Amino acid sequence: MAGLRRRTHAARAASRRAPWRTITAAAALLATLTTARAEPVSVTLPGPGGIALQGKLYRPTGAGPFPAVVALHGCGGLYDRSGALTGRHADWGERLAAQGFLVLFPDSFGSRGLGPQCRVSQREIRPGRERVADAEAAGTWLRGRPDVRPDAVSLLGWSNGGSTVLAAVRAGRSTPFARAVAFYPGCRTALERGWRDRTPLLILVGGADDWTGAEPCRALAEEARGRGEPVEITVYPGAVHDFDAPDSAVRERRGLAYTVNRDGIAHTGIDPAARADALARVPAYLAQ
Repeated sequence: MAGLRRRTHAARAASRRAPWRTITAAAALLATLTTARAEPVSVTLPGPGGIALQGKLYRPTGAGPFPAVVALHGCGGLYDRSGALTGRHADWGERLAAQGFLVLFPDSFGSRGLGPQCRVSQREIRPGRERVADAEAAGTWLRGRPDVRPDAVSLLGWSNGGSTVLAAVRAGRSTPFARAVAFYPGCRTALERGWRDRTPLLILVGGADDWTGAEPCRALAEEARGRGEPVEITVYPGAVHDFDAPDSAVRERRGLAYTVNRDGIAHTGIDPAARADALARVPAYLAQ
């Protein structure tokens, strides 16, 4: 872990020295790095209400104990149409495991016999309820493992999973996480309901995101910081939803249940500069 601390300290120092658009050497290296492929294993853990919560686990080499991450998929689910982990989830799992984190991806939808939910307006599994319970169950399961540091279990989520992160770390929740990262969450509902934070939180969102939107997240973070709460935000100008997804060209998606303009249309796809910054920023933040 000493090597991990040295690497993450260097990444944090680089982040402080330059704005995000100036990609540091560390960020560029992480963006092009071919990690030693870590194959995930299938796991089953006790879920809320007696559900058998299925998931995938990435584990670093060595005995541990390791810092750990509960990683929450978006409304599209954990898997692609072929039944494999989506490229984004596999990429992050491999990279974080290579940097010393044990990573658990709980499958909130598949464990309940559900498919993708991006086009569903009346959802059975909600970010603020069922998915929070899944995240808490996953955190409890990880803390009981001998190869996990119980004081270093963090939370990471994308889109619908990012909204779950906001709900899970709000003041009043009973299961604490060490740190949390939310990629392009839906911040509007939390902002309107007077959300308050209890956990160090980093929000990453594209400035051109027309699916969940950047401005509610910016306002949420500014209000939280004004109250002295530990919330940071990085808004990437020009980036759209899913900016960190590898090999995903920007495209238009239609028929979505919730979008900024309420027309069901949004754009998704990689922004190489934003992705490179996130690949350096997130592990450094989680390792603090």
